[in-house]
Amino acid sequence: MKKYLVQFRPFLVFIGTFFAAYIVLTVLYKLYLNSFSTTEVDGITQFVGNNVEHLLEAFGYDVDVQRNIGASGLQVFFQNEYLVRIIEGCNAISVIILFISFVLAFSGKLKATLLYILFGIVLIYILNVVRIALLTVLLFHFPEKGHFLHGVVFPLIIYGAVFILWVIWVNKFSKYAK
Repeated sequence: MKKYLVQFRPFLVFIGTFFAAYIVLTVLYKLYLNSFSTTEVDGITQFVGNNVEHLLEAFGYDVDVQRNIGASGLQVFFQNEYLVRIIEGCNAISVIILFISFVLAFSGKLKATLLYILFGIVLIYILNVVRIALLTVLLFHFPEKGHFLHGVVFPLIIYGAVFILWVIWVNKFSKYAK
């Protein structure tokens, strides 16, 4: 048994670190969410909604993001038409938690790890805001493609970007980089 523990130590350390980080970050996020009532919009989701609104306005669109009265979420009115809802699950925090956990599990030097995590958080956040804005515009023009766009194309883009960030991290900056 000891032979296998020694042989698989790197894998076991990775799995242990990943799950420990994931659980701690998820519990902290859940505690944050629990500070809001079921009809309130959490601050992060509100911030995402504001950024989506500003981005679309910067491109000349008539957009209004409003709190959904009676439910937790935001309503996006695009060209005076209620088009999409932004809920807590749209704020990319779960994806960011997954990203951070992986980078910590394959950690490198402290400074490089922290800077890469910060870079990744900012990039994922920006991609997510662009994702929601593009999804809004595309749903306005192609409402029949809603399920495909929301369920396939945009998750593929966001998770694909996270996967590329992971590959870059492991190959360039982690303690396993050559």
